[in-house]
Amino acid sequence: MSSVARTHRNDTLSASPESALAAGTAAPDFSLHSTPDQAVTLRDFRGHPVILAFYPADWSPVCSDQMALYNEILPEFRRHGAELMGISVDGVWCHCAFAESRSLHFPLLADFEPKGEVARRYGVYRPEDGTAGRALFVIDNEGIIRWSYVSPIGVNPGADGILDALEHLEPKEVAR
Repeated sequence: MSSVARTHRNDTLSASPESALAAGTAAPDFSLHSTPDQAVTLRDFRGHPVILAFYPADWSPVCSDQMALYNEILPEFRRHGAELMGISVDGVWCHCAFAESRSLHFPLLADFEPKGEVARRYGVYRPEDGTAGRALFVIDNEGIIRWSYVSPIGVNPGADGILDALEHLEPKEVAR
C-alpha cells in the first residue's frame, strides 16, 4: 500500500484497499474482549510494534490456515518486538474455543458488539456479509499505521508483508 494518506471512505462500502486506513494514519484506539472478563486496549501497547490481523470468521478454512501460520511464526514477530492480535466479529466464547482448538498463543479480540465497530473504524468492515475483511495493519511504537493490506476474502495473505513492514520500522521503534 502506498504511504500516501487517502481520504477515509464511507463505512457502508465493502472492505477494499481503498477503504482501509493507509500508512501514516494514527491507528484508532480500541478496547475489545479477549476473554469474557479481560479486555485488550491498543494504547496499552505503545512503545511496541503491533500487528492487527482482521479476519472474517473463526473456523473457516482460510481463517484457520491464516491464524495457524501466524501462530507458527509468532517467534519471528516477537523477535521484532511486535505484538500480534487477531480481530473478527465473532463473540468471545467462539474465539476461546477456536484459540484452544488451534493452540493459538496470541489474543483473538471480539469485535462483536457493537458488531464490527473497530473494523469499521479501520475501514475493513464488510456490511454485505456482516464480517471484517481480511486485512493486516502494522502499527509502530507511537501508534501510527506503517503498513496496511487488504487481501481478497478467500486468500490467505501470508506473513511476508508483515515481516517486511517490521523490518522497515526505524531501529528506535523496535523493542530490543
